[in-house]
Amino acid sequence: MKILILTFIPLCMTVFGFAQVKADLTGYKQVNGAVVTQQDQSLEISWPAGSSLKGRVVFDLSPSRPLFKTITLGQQQITADIDPAFLLTVGKRDLVSQNGWNIFFDKVPTKPHQSYPLILKKTSVSVRSEGSRTIASIGPITAETFSGMLEVTFYNGSPLLNIAAVITTAAPAKAILFDAGLVSMKADWQHISWMNTGDSLQQAQVASGDTAHRLAVKYRAIAASGKQGTIVVFPPPHQYFYPLDEAFNLNFTWYGNQYRQMINGYGLGIRQELEGDKRFVPWFNAPPGTQQRLNFFCLLSNNEKAAFTAMKAFTHNDRYAELPGFRTMSSHFHNEFVMNVMMAGKPVPEHPGFVKVFKDLGVNIVHLAEFHYTADPRGPDEKRLPQLKALFELCEKQSDDKFLLLPGEEPNEFFGGHWLDLFPRPVYWVMSRKPGQSYVEERSGYGKVYHIGNKEEMLKLLEDERGLAWTAHPRTKGSVNTPDSYRHEPFFLSDRFMGAAWKAMPADLSQPRLGKRVLDLMDDMNNWGTKKTVISEADLFSITQHNEMYAHMNVNYLMLDKLPSYKGSWLPVLDAMQRGRFFASTGEVLIPLLKINGHISGDSLQLPATGIATIDLKLQWTFPMNFVEIISGDGKKVYRESMSLTNTEAFGEKSFRFSTKLSGRKWVRVEAWDVAANGAFSQTFWLR
Repeated sequence: MKILILTFIPLCMTVFGFAQVKADLTGYKQVNGAVVTQQDQSLEISWPAGSSLKGRVVFDLSPSRPLFKTITLGQQQITADIDPAFLLTVGKRDLVSQNGWNIFFDKVPTKPHQSYPLILKKTSVSVRSEGSRTIASIGPITAETFSGMLEVTFYNGSPLLNIAAVITTAAPAKAILFDAGLVSMKADWQHISWMNTGDSLQQAQVASGDTAHRLAVKYRAIAASGKQGTIVVFPPPHQYFYPLDEAFNLNFTWYGNQYRQMINGYGLGIRQELEGDKRFVPWFNAPPGTQQRLNFFCLLSNNEKAAFTAMKAFTHNDRYAELPGFRTMSSHFHNEFVMNVMMAGKPVPEHPGFVKVFKDLGVNIVHLAEFHYTADPRGPDEKRLPQLKALFELCEKQSDDKFLLLPGEEPNEFFGGHWLDLFPRPVYWVMSRKPGQSYVEERSGYGKVYHIGNKEEMLKLLEDERGLAWTAHPRTKGSVNTPDSYRHEPFFLSDRFMGAAWKAMPADLSQPRLGKRVLDLMDDMNNWGTKKTVISEADLFSITQHNEMYAHMNVNYLMLDKLPSYKGSWLPVLDAMQRGRFFASTGEVLIPLLKINGHISGDSLQLPATGIATIDLKLQWTFPMNFVEIISGDGKKVYRESMSLTNTEAFGEKSFRFSTKLSGRKWVRVEAWDVAANGAFSQTFWLR
């Protein structure tokens, strides 16, 4: 397809001619330090960009000129005469075979799909203020059945801006992907730079005739540098990555000329591989009437090295930050090291690569899900028991006083649907029991060995060994109908069935938060009256240094003063999970403190006669915050109270106190989300 993006073809020029476009400034307030002026076809926005510098962007509203006339930081012009570029790929969502928009088992690229450049017409322009942000809206912007506006958001206190095509469609069953970036017909950049997957800075000289390249990079970012500065382009670190089984690095950036033969000029940006990991590839949901926000960030700097340092800080260098009084824990990894290496007779390295990946990410505790359709969970014993023994030996050898590798499985037997287990010590058990065989017996070389034949015995094993079970990927994948279908079962009502696990699945760019599927389930379980908790899960297969791990990861911050020892018992980990003594996070938003009327999450508390709850909340964040939401329920309905945080700037820490009336409510919890849809959510407080 040879449609030129974001540069008017002659027909459009004759339609819209040279009429001056006057920006609507009624939503702009001269209160946050940003200054907006218009002279003829030039619209200038300047904002306080931190370090006593001003950022300044001049938009050219004439139809045939690049949108960004100049982009300046302080006295230095970073770049000029560039356009934002978007390619929208539209496919068909399967809304029939599973559970509607929650489907994961979809293969969108195997069905008819087509890519379109988004076409911008600069006939409507407005500027509005939202707290410490200033937003320019230009449009319309259209492709296929989608239409909307281009939004450019400037964040006070940082040389950061966000460029978004905010579009909607009335058509049903749409699944989408997008590529995006910056492009110029006469680029003033000298070289392109990025961090390779080995975390080393790489450069390529700009050659206007160079064909486009697709790159595997670290930190999901690519930069262009000129004589006076650098502009870094990068996506929201988690939101841009729809769920896949594999966290492969699929060359998520591009640079060069005539990208995909659909973008005219030389550019750089972010991209998605249409075929994904070639397993189940669901892309993004785009339900009719929703405002899909196709967006990326730009960070300005006067120095290339400083630009990458500043960009990496938004994700703590792709590492989960340490928090006093907490230990980080991540769950659900089908790495299959035991079967693929140890039981296959291959050399076992002293320090397996996957362990280093987790340590580099700042994860203190890793809960595995080994033997996922690769081993012999139902026996015979002579196969099953050595497999378990190898798993326990691996975990013990790789654990130390700073890192705990925990054995676990996704058994998917007895209860229905898919579920995970975790015991506080090594437990030998087989997922079958022959007629006349004992529930438990002593076996030489293994000690106590359990044979489980039904859901009642499975619950008894969890009780006897103080283990936990919970629903994996609830309401999707192999758990489409669970936990709903067994919520009245004794095993679910037991305190040994912890609850469920959260992941950003499905993906929907219209949502200001991630993982709505499980957050809604959390509220439903609370209203069912069952005291359950929800941990975050990664649900990934191969774990390598070259994977794009951070984008697909999440973590639980457990309230633990110290890391338990593998050789003793890691029961404190299970206790924190089962009692709700943790919060889940994508990594950029942290909750060092949350108390309601002096109580911590998982507690039951008596409200005063007034029904007033005082919520003390401390947040730390990297991207500017978006909102905090207090969610509560009365056993039937769910109530939401949202507090805007649009006055915040990047890289902040603040204590908040909210008072809210919760008379008649039975539970309450808290979420916090930033402008990139990164966030954190607490566990439930129970009200009396």
